[in-house]
Amino acid sequence: MTERSLAARKNVPVVPAPATTLSAPLAPGGDAVPGTDPIRVLIADDHAFFRRGLEAVLGEDVGIELVGQASDGAEAVQLAGEALPDVVLMDIRMPKINGIEAARQMKEVAPSAKIVILTISDEEEDLFEAIRSGASGYLLKDIPLDELADSVRAVHGGQSLINPSMAGKLLSEFATLARRDAEEEPAKHAPAPKLTDREMEVLRLVARGMNNRDIAKELFISENTVKNHVRNILEKLQIHSRMEAVMIAVREKLIEIS
Repeated sequence: MTERSLAARKNVPVVPAPATTLSAPLAPGGDAVPGTDPIRVLIADDHAFFRRGLEAVLGEDVGIELVGQASDGAEAVQLAGEALPDVVLMDIRMPKINGIEAARQMKEVAPSAKIVILTISDEEEDLFEAIRSGASGYLLKDIPLDELADSVRAVHGGQSLINPSMAGKLLSEFATLARRDAEEEPAKHAPAPKLTDREMEVLRLVARGMNNRDIAKELFISENTVKNHVRNILEKLQIHSRMEAVMIAVREKLIEIS
């Protein structure tokens, strides 16, 4: 999304990005579900014009509450610890602390926050580092305006989102990790954490881009049970996001990506 497109406020129809290995169709909506609290969102970007644009777009959604804006990474970490947002939309290139390091620090002060990197960078290194830092999404700023709120809802609902143009790069990294580790001596790696058969089933479905609700239907279990399995997987692998879980699972040959 460019700053010009934010200012223009074009009427772009909601056309969810095609599902990739790590993303599922965006949740529909725009109106708050009765009886539910709005999603608390923190914006972090060093361009004031861009922040105002995001505020204008997201502020129109009654299901979203903006709880703060930060102009640099250090301020973003501080506000995250104070406001405890549900979702953080954050750029990478920022003063004081970049978005990658800020994401790592946020996991200490606001561990439940879902972090979405919203950037112009399509560099592979930035994508991989964002995942390793615990980000739940990586979107480019050219995302259509009307998809922003749906992206926030999707991540808040447990999905991992990645820009379609970056998905191929991520899958290539998965393959590279698997090949590289296959060539190295097993003694150099610590044993992979032991996952139960059910956790393995859940992890494979996560890798296919399914959200918790769809996984529950696929396995004939409750959505809360799926959430518990996902939480156990993240704890056992000592990571923060579903995308990172899939990357580690491929590296350790726990699953295969077709």
